[in-house]
Amino acid sequence: MADNARAKRLADLIREVVAQKLQRGIKDPRLGSHVTITDTRVTGDLREATVFYTVYGDEEERKAAAAGLESAKGVLRSAVGAAAGVKFTPTLTFVADALPDTAKTIEDLLDKARQSDAKVREVSAGARYAGEADPYKKPDDDAAEETDDAAE
Repeated sequence: MADNARAKRLADLIREVVAQKLQRGIKDPRLGSHVTITDTRVTGDLREATVFYTVYGDEEERKAAAAGLESAKGVLRSAVGAAAGVKFTPTLTFVADALPDTAKTIEDLLDKARQSDAKVREVSAGARYAGEADPYKKPDDDAAEETDDAAE
């Protein structure tokens, strides 16, 4: 079993090699410049690697990119094996990264919160406090009330 630092170094190397190979070495039109490798994780025994990717485009382009990555898996694994120099080249599994979808969901929620805050600001624009501006009694106020009571 390899240590975590070695697995991390191998994961970083796999991410770089796959990204470079996608950019320069593979001529598949489904894997144009709209595929980005975001992260790579390697198991502790260095046998399997999961490569996370994002695709800029609609659902049809995402499906095409997934099919293109599956068809190029052997070429990419060979490139990783040549660059890594390990005894066993990890098998590659490509997973679409959910990060862009999560970011969009968060942005939508933040927009709703901003709209709600704007509505609250509009409602409270002309509002006043229910009581006096300063609801707390001060010691000199008590003395003034006592002299007022004595004068009456």
